[in-house]
Amino acid sequence: MALRMAALLNRHHGPMGLWAVCIAACAGFLQLSTVRAAGQDGSPAPPLSEPARTWAVDAANNEVRLVQHPDSYLRYRYHVVDEKGDQTRDQIETPEGSVARLILRNGRTLTQDEDQAERSRLNAVLQNPSAFARHIKREQDNKKMGVKLIREMADAFLWSYTPGQPQIPSWPVASGPLVVVDFKPNPKWSPPDFESTPLTGVEGRAWIDPHSRYVVRLEASLTHAVNIGWGMVAHIYPGGTAKADQVNAGGQRWIVQHITEQITVRALLVKTVNQRLQFDTSEYQPVKSMSVPEAVKMLLDTPLPQH
Repeated sequence: MALRMAALLNRHHGPMGLWAVCIAACAGFLQLSTVRAAGQDGSPAPPLSEPARTWAVDAANNEVRLVQHPDSYLRYRYHVVDEKGDQTRDQIETPEGSVARLILRNGRTLTQDEDQAERSRLNAVLQNPSAFARHIKREQDNKKMGVKLIREMADAFLWSYTPGQPQIPSWPVASGPLVVVDFKPNPKWSPPDFESTPLTGVEGRAWIDPHSRYVVRLEASLTHAVNIGWGMVAHIYPGGTAKADQVNAGGQRWIVQHITEQITVRALLVKTVNQRLQFDTSEYQPVKSMSVPEAVKMLLDTPLPQH
């Protein structure tokens, strides 16, 4: 999901989306597999007996595997509020990529004309698969970028335990206190390329289930300005923030449930943009592996919700 988030957040196609991809990589730690979980008897390993960086290394390794979520496909709603408005889509994952249908705009059912336009767009996918293949390639490219950033995070940041922090109110008391881990830029780390530069300005905190070692919440902020291409390509202003929560969608398939993000960027020395986004997912349903045309037909055959 983190890289699906990268695909969504990076729709600006360029430096405007780099911070978003960076945050998506941070949010990738919200999709951990079980990390050195426990002994064979199921008891949790003592979390504070190992370096905090160990959690980051293991989390990254498992996240890379989960990005592809092999043999696990979901159908769910995702709701986005950004500069383009308030939109809700019905999305289906396939081995080739994700397909979505707009079903609500500003919380209301689509008008007949809006629905017809959306149906025409999806029917075009059936009639011209090669055009949709470009969308799939962009999605795969975003996944690759996100995987690269996730692999870099263990070294790009300094990791430390932060005991005594407030717990998440919704976390079940019976599950025990969450382990809190902080991260901040590693001054000895140099970004290897253009896309990695935003990592040098990010710091944050993660709340981790000590039993499964899933991260259930992550907060990140841009604490100082970041220049991309010496500031000629983009200048990311300090003060940007992102928060993310994750839930188990069933069968150890975790997914980002909620993200809020705000960032200010000046692109190409010309335009300064304040970007704000809220992203929520819900109504998760496991689905079989299917082709893109099958997913499109399933979406088209589903009646619009009436609100």
